[in-house]
This record gives sequence, C-alpha cells and structure tokens, in this order.
Amino acid sequence: MTGPIRVLVCDDQALIRTGFTTIIDAQPDLEVVGECGDGRTAVDLAGRLRPDVVVMDVRMPVLDGIEATRLLAGAGVARPVKVLVVTTFNLDAYVYEALRAGASGFLLKDAPPGQLLHGIRTVATGAALLAPEVTRRLVGRYAARIRPAESESGGAPLTPRELEVLRLIADGLSNKEIAAILVISQETVKTYVSRILTKLDLRDRVQAVVHAYRHGLVT
Repeated sequence: MTGPIRVLVCDDQALIRTGFTTIIDAQPDLEVVGECGDGRTAVDLAGRLRPDVVVMDVRMPVLDGIEATRLLAGAGVARPVKVLVVTTFNLDAYVYEALRAGASGFLLKDAPPGQLLHGIRTVATGAALLAPEVTRRLVGRYAARIRPAESESGGAPLTPRELEVLRLIADGLSNKEIAAILVISQETVKTYVSRILTKLDLRDRVQAVVHAYRHGLVT
C-alpha cells in the first residue's frame, strides 16, 4: 500500500469505538476513515468510503455483524472488503458464523492494543488472522453442531500430509510452529498450505479452520 491503511470501526458501544479509533489513529500507517454503531451503517459507509479494513463487532442493532460481514465480504461480493471481527468469549457461536460469512480473522475485545494494530495490518495485506489461543475454543466448541450433511462435498481429496497440516492449522498453529512439529522447513509448510487452499477452493487460513471443523477433520 502506498498510503495509510484506511480503517472503518463498527461497534455499538461508543466507548469501545472511541478507544479503537484513538489507538488506530495514533499510528502513522493507519487512518480511521469512519465509525458507526450498527451493521447497516457499516455496509453503507464501506460502500462510500472504501476502507481497506473494517473492524467489526458482532452483536449490533439494525443489522448484526454477521450479516454485515456477509454483505461486505461474503461469496459473490463483487468488491469484497477485509473484515476483522472483534468479540468476547460469550459470543463464540456468532464468531464462527462471522468467519463463515467471510471475515478475514478475529480478535478478542480485551486484546492488548498491539494485537489490534497487528491484526489490522495483517488483514490489510490479504493474510488471515486467527488468535491461536482461542481458535480451538471458538470453533471447536461448536464442532458438533456445524458438521455438514453427508452429501456435502469436501473438495478435492488431500494427501495424508496435507490433512496433517490442515489439522495443525485448525489448532491455530503458525507456519513456524507447524514446521517445528513436522520437522520440515517453513517454506515447505507454505507450499502445503497453498496446496490445501487450492484443492479445497478456500480463500485463506480462516476458511481452512472452518472447513476442518465443518468436515469433521478435527474433534
């Protein structure tokens, strides 16, 4: 990017919006271009302002963060916007649905400011962001109720090694951590990840985690 990363902050709590905006605007490479308190306004503002990243709450009036995310980044959206979902543990089920709707990642609302800034920068580059310490808790807790129908396609078959890498991704591990566990190079892990995403027609690691749980590859 040639200029600052343009951020839209959407949260129905004014105090949280103000806090996020203050933290983000203090960075030379980030700029808050708008803020709002409901999902419908977020969709409208995103259409007008074209932010690089939308920091999105889940539970909001008028239109919740899940539906807003689907309208901004879901399948079939002509010009998808990168969405970073912020949540608390008691919203686990909603976050899973938001990830399925197209969100590029999630963070906890009580995460340190540095994690929020890192998350925005990561998502802006096109990479996915998962909070490793809560990945299994967020998605795994709902694994039983999100299993697909038996007739649902799981995509092209993966090799045993690719399945192993996918399971480790679903555990929230980084490429470096996966490389250490499998005793292979990080470049080799990147190759496996790329193959997995291509075979399963997935956009990023977030969708890979959802796929793993949805298809019963992780328990």
